[in-house]
Amino acid sequence: MSKARKHDVQHADEALLASLGYKQEFKRAFTPLEVFGIAFSIIGLLPSIASVLFYAIPNGGGPAMVWGWAVASIFILIVGLAMAELASAAPTSGGLYFWTFSLSSPRWRNLLCWIVGYANTIGAVSAVASIDWGCAVQIMAAANIGSPNGSFEATRAQLYGTYAAVILTHTLVCCLGTTVLARLQTVYVGLNVLLCLAVIIALPAATPKEFMNTASFALGDFTNLNGWPNGYAFIMSFLAPLWTICSFDSSVHISEEAANAATAVPWAIVGAISIAGILGWAINMSLAFCMGTDLETLYASAQPMAAIFNNSFGHKGTLALWAFVVLVQYMMGSSMLLAASRQSYAFSRDSALPFSFWLYRMNSYTGTPVNTVVFVAALALLLGLLAFAGTVAIDAVFAISVTALYIAYAIPISARWLGDNQFKPGPFNLGFMSLPVSITAVLFMFFLGIVFLFPTTQQTDVSDMNYTVVVLGGVLILSLVWYYFPKYGGVHWFTGPIANIDKMGMEVKGGSLTDPEVSAM
Repeated sequence: MSKARKHDVQHADEALLASLGYKQEFKRAFTPLEVFGIAFSIIGLLPSIASVLFYAIPNGGGPAMVWGWAVASIFILIVGLAMAELASAAPTSGGLYFWTFSLSSPRWRNLLCWIVGYANTIGAVSAVASIDWGCAVQIMAAANIGSPNGSFEATRAQLYGTYAAVILTHTLVCCLGTTVLARLQTVYVGLNVLLCLAVIIALPAATPKEFMNTASFALGDFTNLNGWPNGYAFIMSFLAPLWTICSFDSSVHISEEAANAATAVPWAIVGAISIAGILGWAINMSLAFCMGTDLETLYASAQPMAAIFNNSFGHKGTLALWAFVVLVQYMMGSSMLLAASRQSYAFSRDSALPFSFWLYRMNSYTGTPVNTVVFVAALALLLGLLAFAGTVAIDAVFAISVTALYIAYAIPISARWLGDNQFKPGPFNLGFMSLPVSITAVLFMFFLGIVFLFPTTQQTDVSDMNYTVVVLGGVLILSLVWYYFPKYGGVHWFTGPIANIDKMGMEVKGGSLTDPEVSAM
């Protein structure tokens, strides 16, 4: 791209952002490929599938892994299409809560904007926590594989210590300058794709005959280990693809750092979901044919995918391949923390988070919001303490990252059609398909959001309950308590996104997007 063309694109991006009420504060260093890269690297197919394979194996086995992935991927793409339209119309770091405010009726916009902002925040923090917890488990799985006869078993304290170390190093990475963070995304994409292709091709070639499954077993033998009716168990298995292909709003949260954002961001969302759906289906197909028939033993293992690899590649081969799985999972975590910190920065820019006066600061040396990086990392460390409440409690973090984000996704998509607004589509536009796509997306998210509040099995007790409703419900209730708190609550002062520039390019202080000099979506 010529310098003149780059200048024109940058000017257009800044003008669009100004029309939304914000001045340019970040360096626009992310190319379209790198915008795609952050969404695709957060999806991180192979390590993500490894992290949530324990949801698919007991809820159908091979058929759930293959057909469950295929069905869920189609609906996830529909959700992504609905979000991509909004991202194209208003590419700003605030994304979901900004759209909610701009599209909702005046009576409800402040409250809905507040709810979406907090749901997005806890969803993003949970995504950071679940990705990095998965990374810690995978590191300990490598230690188990490398120990004599697999004798090493990590304690909860050791797992949490590893988890904390992963988060702390991610914090350092995400405090780097925007250009460095942007260039890393290309590396992440390359490693992700190569790792996926290596497993899709090498796993069937290396698996001994005793572990190779027939097509009838891999694709049709429904194995139900958790006791739910088969149909419901199949739906429960959706958490694996839904957690894997999630957090694609990450591209939205770096839109103020992206070149040609109105086009790059929506296509990054759609492209990441589409490629992840196809490659992920191929990986699950490969695993279903190569995992053997003893699914109970596989499910009971510390890391099911590591066990599959060990059976196929042997001790040394598994360690070599697993090192790359851990590396890609680590990259996922850094990309997720990057996106989550940008969302928190945008929310604090509008004074909605506690300590917003401290969070809304740009580091003068790196040109990045270091304070919000530290803030998100600290919350993730606190959320990780659920590990000491038991396996089921920490596993709930995976469900929280899906259900919280689906609340944040569904409200602005609904507001587009139900609110009092004059929505103007951007370059990415579905035309007459917009309404049916939006309806399908919202119904899907509503249904699955309820499903993932249920426990793993029908017979449950305190230690086996699903803590998703406790943590997510608790955060949302506390956010509402703060909103309606007498005298000091948000209802008395929160007016939605705060403009810091008018449509003439002049800076303003404390201007609401409803003010006449500030144009909105």
